[in-house]
Amino acid sequence: MLKDYEIAQSKKMVDIRQIASKIGLSEDDLVLYGKYKAKIEKIDKSENGEVVLVTAINPTPFGEGKTTVAIGLHDAFWRLQVKSLLTLREPSMGPVFGIKGGATGGGYAQVLPMEDINLHFNGDFHAITSANNLISAIIDNHIKHGNELNIDIDKIYFERTMDMNDRALREVQVGLGGNINGQPRIDHFTITAASEIMAIFCVSKDLEDLRKRVDQIIVAQNKNGDFVRVKDLGITGSVLALLKDAMKPNLVQTLEENPVIIHGGPFANIAPGVNSVSAIKLARKLSPLVITEAGFGSDLGGFKFLDIICRMNDIKPKAVVLVATIKALKYNGGVCMEDITKENLDALAKGMENLRAHMDNMKVLSVPYLVTINRYATDTSSEINQVVQFVESYGAKCILNDVHAKGGEGAIDLAREILTLQNPSLELCYNDDDLISTKIEKVATKIFHAKEVKYSKEALEKLELYQKYFAKYPLCIAKTQYSLSDQKDLLGYPKDFTITVRDLHVSAGASFIVVYLGDIMTMPGLSKMPAALQIDVDKEEKIINIF
Repeated sequence: MLKDYEIAQSKKMVDIRQIASKIGLSEDDLVLYGKYKAKIEKIDKSENGEVVLVTAINPTPFGEGKTTVAIGLHDAFWRLQVKSLLTLREPSMGPVFGIKGGATGGGYAQVLPMEDINLHFNGDFHAITSANNLISAIIDNHIKHGNELNIDIDKIYFERTMDMNDRALREVQVGLGGNINGQPRIDHFTITAASEIMAIFCVSKDLEDLRKRVDQIIVAQNKNGDFVRVKDLGITGSVLALLKDAMKPNLVQTLEENPVIIHGGPFANIAPGVNSVSAIKLARKLSPLVITEAGFGSDLGGFKFLDIICRMNDIKPKAVVLVATIKALKYNGGVCMEDITKENLDALAKGMENLRAHMDNMKVLSVPYLVTINRYATDTSSEINQVVQFVESYGAKCILNDVHAKGGEGAIDLAREILTLQNPSLELCYNDDDLISTKIEKVATKIFHAKEVKYSKEALEKLELYQKYFAKYPLCIAKTQYSLSDQKDLLGYPKDFTITVRDLHVSAGASFIVVYLGDIMTMPGLSKMPAALQIDVDKEEKIINIF
């Protein structure tokens, strides 16, 4: 059996200009990055395309295959002669070299060129990293040369970033080595995918919107307690100069030679977890049907797409596709990894409670949704039938897909079912005018299914401050992806638990408040056996073992 990267490398790609022509783009609409990648210039059309969101149950060590399903579904629509466009996030090199490996789909549902997308893709992540670190450098330079803005060095909120998992950089001391190196202070690194610049990059509609948002970034407070913003530092123009080319969405292709837009890459457990608004807006101009994927489960990336992105852009989804696997459900039912391929109907029944929780989320938000089982060769007929019957008894459709083995052919039934859905809808979880504490309580109880919310002393102080200045902002919840709760070991459908708000941070440029639950961190660490130990370049200069 071919490995995922071998399948990708065996495919002869077609010229990206040919791919672009399938969605009505000419070479004049493109900025070519070689033969197989391009950026898309601004397109002046109305946004009429309907949006389909692909999300999932809580992730497990096996992976649920949201990206693979989204790619296979996109290819299925084209097989049905239905024009669609898929928008995906750019992979972060932290997970690529960490525990996850590549993030461009799998089997016969992949996007190409796989290696380029996973590594350095058109320089977007580097531009975001550089823009972020320019701001950090200017902050310290400003303090070194007189501190005209009277910045309180104990209240600097803007952090440095890099696109790699590195726990040693979570807390650092900068400015050591004497006065020539600046004012010593404690600083922190976030991974680029969790940075505020990435969030702003992904919620900005265009370059003009980006300028306004960069202006509003709060970098610190001064000694009088007033906010200091990027516009006060006078470097918004320089930040835009680094980001202007990156803001153009990227065009690539699937194994079945269909167009895909990949742009932006925020994590879903910390940041918004979806590709850029500019990519979605562009896709809606170019196609009557747009598929997008959100990271982790419906409690994280899925909810953030519906709550933040749809709220800000007046989008109501045509459908939400909720991805589950038999393996993941059995894992939620207590089966250990060594026994995960063995039939176990009792554990499956117990683990299906996690699926029930995510279906409950769809009902809370009143979105039209379907459940799809991402099929593995080890799934038995009894297990599949049990899940299908469970979902249908709950009033939803459950459709099998086999995209990993069959590509678009494996999602034909799923695509056909989506086409029958006629009434896009969405009910937001809370109102803009709710108190911030009320917003947190509604998300905790309605989406995470918690009993109550508790706050640290620091969080309560921030809550009071933000209620005064940022009361109408939506929330971006940062928590573990492995559980609906803020405790990673509470699998299945936990209830009667307490959510603990550890801290809050206002992302004024992105116009939301980040709420930190439990021990979630913004800079991941590498595992004992990271994927970096396997990735290599062979004698033909092909990158191998990236999956």
